[in-house]
Amino acid sequence: MVRENRIKHIGFLSTYPPRECGLATFTEDLVTEIAKMGLIRPSVIAVVDKKECENSRIKYRLSQHDRTSYLMTASWANDNLDLLVIEHEYGIFGGECGEYIIDLAKGLKIPFIITTHTVLLEPSSKQRTVLRDLGRLSTKVVTMAKSSMPILAGTYGIESEKLLFIPHGVPNMQVESRGKLKMDYGLRNKEIISSFGLISPAKGLEYGIEAVAKVVPDYENLMYLILGKTHPCVKESMGETYRQSLMDLAQSLGVQNNIRFIDKYLTKKEVITYLQMSDMYLTPYLSKEQAVSGTLAYAMGRGRVIVSTPYRYAEEMLGDGRGMLSKFKDSESMASCIRTVLGNPTEKKEMEMKTMAVGRTMKWSTVADQYAELCMNIIGSARPLQLKAQAHLTVIERNGMRAI
Repeated sequence: MVRENRIKHIGFLSTYPPRECGLATFTEDLVTEIAKMGLIRPSVIAVVDKKECENSRIKYRLSQHDRTSYLMTASWANDNLDLLVIEHEYGIFGGECGEYIIDLAKGLKIPFIITTHTVLLEPSSKQRTVLRDLGRLSTKVVTMAKSSMPILAGTYGIESEKLLFIPHGVPNMQVESRGKLKMDYGLRNKEIISSFGLISPAKGLEYGIEAVAKVVPDYENLMYLILGKTHPCVKESMGETYRQSLMDLAQSLGVQNNIRFIDKYLTKKEVITYLQMSDMYLTPYLSKEQAVSGTLAYAMGRGRVIVSTPYRYAEEMLGDGRGMLSKFKDSESMASCIRTVLGNPTEKKEMEMKTMAVGRTMKWSTVADQYAELCMNIIGSARPLQLKAQAHLTVIERNGMRAI
């Protein structure tokens, strides 16, 4: 007889710290919060590339470019888990457009969920096929942007009944006040704009620097913090060329004293601290395609005024006066948004309040509760089917037959 109150074993397939990437941080935050729940025991299957990934939460490792590892991982999951959550990003799995993950999905006998971190408006044929097949094999498909739901249904052919919105989580961490932090960091009386995350040309930071240069003549106390190290893949292919070009640009525009580069992979506490002291958060990304941004979500969680280019996630999150949208690759448009915020302190405060109201609904504790409820419901629904199959097998065995 199956005990319904037994511990449920839920696995999360993703990159994971100490690997430095946004997906790893997302999974760590989610798993840490779920681990606090009594009836769920989460474990991590870490996607590894060139070197081993050591972390006490990791129970199994998937070798990214070894196709046989995907079938072995499915076998391990079948033997050790009640349900698997696959954090899906094309680039972390092997094969063309990460197609090896389909081998794993087909090998699973337990239910599994897909959390989509990239939903492209115009995918290649292969990208569409990979996500479509994953969606069809899965029990549920989670998206962190409501705007992605019709795309998943229409472009990728995933049944609407499978789709579920759960927001990107944000940390709930207490830090000092904005004024106190500015004093502590030697930035008293500064108007602070910040951008954080792994640096790459896709972030469009050059437009942020140009926008700051246009505003500085009217606001000499403006300080733009560019927080984060260069993305490992970018560093491997082009070294620090992009970062150096940003530093050179600031110098050529005469705003080197208004731009500060923090060249390190920030801890969560450091991220929250810098966001807390910021007056504005800037995401000058170049691509309309960006369906989710963890950095923008973090800024929402701190109730910061956000100035952004109109990529899909920003359009969704900054509606109803929660921020300002500039044009893509247009530093003058961005500068105009910054001036509007700086010149209207009352409206700035109103935007902060609206942003914070949404940010409160995105705390990791709330998000983890939604994932836990989803997983428990799926496991509960799957169990009667498993019991029925077990009963059928028992009848076969009693009749002296073997299941083949």
